Amino acid sequence: MDSKWNIIGNEGFKFMGKMNASISHEIKNVLAIINENAGLLEDFTLMAEKGMPIDPERLKALAGKVQKQVQRADRIVRNMNTFAHSVDETEKKVDLGEILVFMAALSKRLAAMKGVALEVTPPSTPIAITTNPFLIENIIWRCLEFSMAVAGPEKTVIMRVDKKDQGASILFSQLKGLSDASSHPSFPKVLENALVESLGAQIVVHEGNGEIELGLPETIEH
Repeated sequence: MDSKWNIIGNEGFKFMGKMNASISHEIKNVLAIINENAGLLEDFTLMAEKGMPIDPERLKALAGKVQKQVQRADRIVRNMNTFAHSVDETEKKVDLGEILVFMAALSKRLAAMKGVALEVTPPSTPIAITTNPFLIENIIWRCLEFSMAVAGPEKTVIMRVDKKDQGASILFSQLKGLSDASSHPSFPKVLENALVESLGAQIVVHEGNGEIELGLPETIEH
């Protein structure tokens, strides 16, 4: 097998493992909160058995907290399902604005662990390309992971999509740390280069503007 695909395959498994681990931690956090609220409900039940009055508003608030966590869990599981199905097709028309929003949601916990906030500026009109969904998610994550490392004192990474002739660009901006080349490793590296080659894409680092630009063709070439 070509070494490029060896690299992409090996790192693809790591990427999926990292995201699934993060998703499972989020689900565990939700379950912990629901379990805590279940304990409070049990306390209320014991109080009622002893004839002690229970404030209906406290019960209502407790039910609201549980419902909020159930809704949160539903969003997490839907994201997990979307991520799992991104490997179903090697070529598909995708909305880049939607993918950025999805990847920001998928990466939110990992970004929070680094103290970084993620913001997506959606395009005014949908920008779609035909590409490999899993590989584009992987390269977006690689760009995002590096961007978080050079986010600068504001600790915010802004992502947006621009329409270009024969394709589009995804930009990662507010990267104040890019101006100090000695403070961060070189980018892109071997994995990123393998991914962009497979996608017919390119990565340009604009140190002066504090931006990374991921250029993508309108249609992936074979």
